[in-house]
Amino acid sequence: MTDDHKRHLAGLTRRALLRNAGIAGAAAAVGVIDVMATPALVDAPMEQARTDLSEVEVYEHFTADESKLLEAIADHLIPSDDEGPGALEARAVRYIDRALGGVLADSLDAYRSGLAAFDRHCRSSRDGSFLDLSDIDRTSTLIDIETGAVTGAVAGFIGNSAAFFEMVRSHVIQGTFSDPFYGGNANFVGWDLINYPGVRTAVTENDQRRLETDDLRPSRRSAYEWDQFNKTKASTVRGRDAD
Repeated sequence: MTDDHKRHLAGLTRRALLRNAGIAGAAAAVGVIDVMATPALVDAPMEQARTDLSEVEVYEHFTADESKLLEAIADHLIPSDDEGPGALEARAVRYIDRALGGVLADSLDAYRSGLAAFDRHCRSSRDGSFLDLSDIDRTSTLIDIETGAVTGAVAGFIGNSAAFFEMVRSHVIQGTFSDPFYGGNANFVGWDLINYPGVRTAVTENDQRRLETDDLRPSRRSAYEWDQFNKTKASTVRGRDAD
């Protein structure tokens, strides 16, 4: 492995990703509220997320092989470690699966072709599936994809491999840190990772002081548990589904 490759490897660490995800996660937690809800979820109470990873998640848009591969990628991007749980515990892939039935529907083909191309690249360049690779080889393979080293129509990616990586990375971050209403951030593990205190309709001076000293108790509530948030508005972006 070259020195440049090692430096890039270090740039993919969980700590570096979480530093960037702090801003993106806060934006997702608030900004995505107006565009991601589905009619099926609007009138239903927020479900209690599972914490037992031995239970099999049932997906609507991913095959069993696709979901296992995407979960492995998500787990490598934001893994569980001594700093806390990661993308798997947050159910980030469940978030992606649900969104592919709504606002992310245009990304479904990119996921299908991209995951297949990613698997082919792993088998041809590393002699095995991504699930069977070591952590170092997994990271090295993701670097190949991120940097656009796997390109062209022969590879099978829509656009190029770098676009696929950025799409997956962005959606994994959204699924880990967005409002739990959308299927991810199970049990608020994403918000806990970035010390996000939760949705609040008002913050007193005392609250602000406690927030700055990490003494403010998190508000473990979805935004849609507040009457002030308009669920009907959120569902209107999916007019084609409401027809």
